[in-house]
Amino acid sequence: MIALIQRVSRASVEVQDQPRGVIGRGILALVGVEASDSRTSGAHLIEKICSYRIFPDDAGRMNLDVRQIGGGLLLVPQFTLVADTSKGTRPSFSGGAPPALARELFEGLLEAAQAAHSPVAGGVFGADMQVHLVNDGPVTFLLKAT
Repeated sequence: MIALIQRVSRASVEVQDQPRGVIGRGILALVGVEASDSRTSGAHLIEKICSYRIFPDDAGRMNLDVRQIGGGLLLVPQFTLVADTSKGTRPSFSGGAPPALARELFEGLLEAAQAAHSPVAGGVFGADMQVHLVNDGPVTFLLKAT
């Protein structure tokens, strides 16, 4: 699994103009599911996201994680993260998980996040979503489950 995480002051996701998830200060994670992924890789990714130190301490250094600041976590499925863009001008999605598996794994990831942290909100797999965010910093990292 791949997560593009962004430190945010606030973030939200809407589906058909209806709010589906809203957080204040915390992490927005755009999540791509690869064909080789499993629930185990999802659990590992959630632990990595929750423990990644991207928030400033009193000295202004990135030494705190989302749990330590009591921040929110918003997970949004984004299949385009698994695109192979190495050839031509059209992305290939052959490395992505099939939709049914990707849905199952994303929903498992959301459940694992809710068990590990609070507050957690999520987007809707397969939906046309509008994501709103205020990137704090900006601070953005690409994380991979290993």
